[in-house]
Amino acid sequence: MSKFIKITAIFTAFTFIFAFLHITMSNIISANADGIAEIAMELNTGRVLYSKNAESKLPMASTTKIMTALLIAEETNLSEEVIVPEQAVGTEGSSIYLKSGEKLTVGDLLYGLMLRSGNDAAVALAIIHSGSVEKFVDRMNERAGEIGALNTHFANPNGLPNENHYTTAQDLCNIARTAMRNEIFAKVVSTTEYSGDFRNFTNKNKLLYSFEGANGIKTGYTDRAGRCLVSSAERDGMDVVCVVLNCYDMYERSAEILSECFGAYSFEKISSELIFLCDGQRCSLKEDALLCIEKEGEIEYKVLPISGQSDGAIAELQILSAKDLIFTTNLYSIM
Repeated sequence: MSKFIKITAIFTAFTFIFAFLHITMSNIISANADGIAEIAMELNTGRVLYSKNAESKLPMASTTKIMTALLIAEETNLSEEVIVPEQAVGTEGSSIYLKSGEKLTVGDLLYGLMLRSGNDAAVALAIIHSGSVEKFVDRMNERAGEIGALNTHFANPNGLPNENHYTTAQDLCNIARTAMRNEIFAKVVSTTEYSGDFRNFTNKNKLLYSFEGANGIKTGYTDRAGRCLVSSAERDGMDVVCVVLNCYDMYERSAEILSECFGAYSFEKISSELIFLCDGQRCSLKEDALLCIEKEGEIEYKVLPISGQSDGAIAELQILSAKDLIFTTNLYSIM
């Protein structure tokens, strides 16, 4: 082969490789640029701190398991020993490699579900909880409705691709906020290493090891959903829950959003000892209230008279930030 032919062949090969890499990277960038959805909310007050495409309906991959785990935490006994149902064995995707007839506790399965994202654990827990996957999925959708996640529909307990399986970043954030207020759930998803009666697990959520104050909650990935992460962190008494869907750099982006929220907002207490005036009457809150406010924002208080309240309230306190209503509560006469 002549030197010219060799050089031409090498050039052609490099051109092909470069073109392939360019196409691949272009696909990654375009897939994530068009379909990313993001939101951050304060856990207790529910205030939206940041939002982008948060109402777009998207698949959520294994972040589905937040709802599965919430139902298990709310409605089962984690110490109960159970037998792995045959239907759970060999479930596709991520797995904790369950064996038919194997004995575990519900707690072992729950940690395997949330720390190692076991799709087989999700099926096992669904059947243990409801008798069948179908009945459990019905309960998932019912619970979503109770939370107010009205643009969410579950078709399975693990997040495997299905046209009828979707959520929005906003819905998923509210589901996550509900779950994080459950002590059992919050303990599970903040655990980095679990040693159970029958299995041991290490948490796959890298944010727990890299972000100050991180305390949960769940990763997810499928080709269709892209990279998904629901995260939570607490600093100075304020807990922020963040959702990113179809985000290629999900850990970096989530850390960026969380950092911006902690930098811009703080948690403040409105004391029940604070006195307001309404039509000449002294009034106050029945109990202390917590408020998430901008650190640099201008806060405005409004006291409006009300009547006909069965609990005896005489006024309504409204708190506005940059003219937006961020908090409202009743005020009561001070005798």
